[in-house]
Amino acid sequence: MEGNARDIRLYSGTSNRPLAESIARFLGQELGHVNVERFPDGEVFAQYKDNLRNADAFIIQSTCNPTNENLMELLVMLDAARRASAARITAVIPYFGYARQDRKDRPRVPITAKLVANLLTTAGANRILTLDLHSQQIQGFFDIPVDHLYGTPVMIPYLRTKIDQNAVIVSPDSGSVKRAASLADRMGCGFAVVAKRRVDATTVASSHLVGDVKGRVCVITDDMTSTAGTLCAAAELLKKEGAAKIYATVTHFLTNEKAFTKLADGDIEELITTNSIPNPINHAKVHTIDIAPLLAKAIRRIHDGESVSTLFDPAQHDIFN
Repeated sequence: MEGNARDIRLYSGTSNRPLAESIARFLGQELGHVNVERFPDGEVFAQYKDNLRNADAFIIQSTCNPTNENLMELLVMLDAARRASAARITAVIPYFGYARQDRKDRPRVPITAKLVANLLTTAGANRILTLDLHSQQIQGFFDIPVDHLYGTPVMIPYLRTKIDQNAVIVSPDSGSVKRAASLADRMGCGFAVVAKRRVDATTVASSHLVGDVKGRVCVITDDMTSTAGTLCAAAELLKKEGAAKIYATVTHFLTNEKAFTKLADGDIEELITTNSIPNPINHAKVHTIDIAPLLAKAIRRIHDGESVSTLFDPAQHDIFN
């Protein structure tokens, strides 16, 4: 197989191969051939079986749990593609790990989001395509182009089947205010904010509500959740304030048993998420939406030199086809 800059070459790491295969189907092609293995001591080995010279390579890898393993695997794949003389290498990172540590909010702590940005660039990435970064400022940590997509346009069609314009979009903390306000504008709904106080690394308490939710359907929206603590604490407060029904949306659902237990016992009717994380989700309260059409459309536009910003518009229904 001869490499050519006119050709899209898709490659997948091991973190979320089902998503990569789905992206390839939407683009009407097969995943490229790459051998990813581990040496007996745990070191990562990667070898491309295709000729990558002058190819436009897209490497798909979520840096989710096990975060260090998946991140190192991506770095090794980037380095191998660079040394194979690919014309351009785009790291497609549906979930960008280490993004929570994006500033020095305490003495003597790292800024890991910047560290990972440096590692990706040094390894050989010429461009980054990612989804719902933990904070917008992370884009500025890169000295290469970053295409930052959002899960909201993918979720809006499904949300419209659940709520009407009398609903309220709720930010569960101050960090999600802009995200919630944007969704409220797009849906033509009301807007409210919950004040959050973190007790420890896994426990939060919601103390105050700004907005009117009495007798109305509420949608709590956030970028990610692991224990569902923030979401369930906000839902409990909303229920006390008279909310009729409560939904939640998160782009990245870093699932664990504690989250499922809280969802089962809590006030959230349904949690709407995406398959940016490969964990199999079989839960009555969780609905997963496929982001492969969105990422496939972005990859096609990047390759063809077209605008990616139009994909932010939920009115662009062709991204789901």
